[in-house]
Amino acid sequence: MTIQSITAAQTYALRHAVLWPTKPLDYIKLPDDHLGQHFGAFEGDELVSVISLFVDADDVARFRKFATAAAWQGKGIGSALLQHAIAAATAQGAHSLWCDARHNTLAFYGRFGLQPEGDIFYKGPIPYMRLRRYLP
Repeated sequence: MTIQSITAAQTYALRHAVLWPTKPLDYIKLPDDHLGQHFGAFEGDELVSVISLFVDADDVARFRKFATAAAWQGKGIGSALLQHAIAAATAQGAHSLWCDARHNTLAFYGRFGLQPEGDIFYKGPIPYMRLRRYLP
């Protein structure tokens, strides 16, 4: 497995297939995708996991549209990619990292020090929580 920088457009197919397969493709595109850093995990030539990182002017980082192909989940690839994004945020001087996570993924994110903030909210029928981790 290798991790490398990719373009926003390279994330779209996997974002769509994993996160919102019943929505139109444009649903998974972000208006600020051009401002983000996009990373992909590859098995050979196959892109199997993606994450998009945004660091704002206040040195607060956010990751979005984190998706791992179903066949590759549970194999440590997403964990490695998230660690890569955390390291990238830290290297850029971010003092915290946050995301909006699906409620059923809270235990996964907890292993990386991301803790719930606030109340459950919904995107359509799917419950989410905001999570945050403070960085060194």
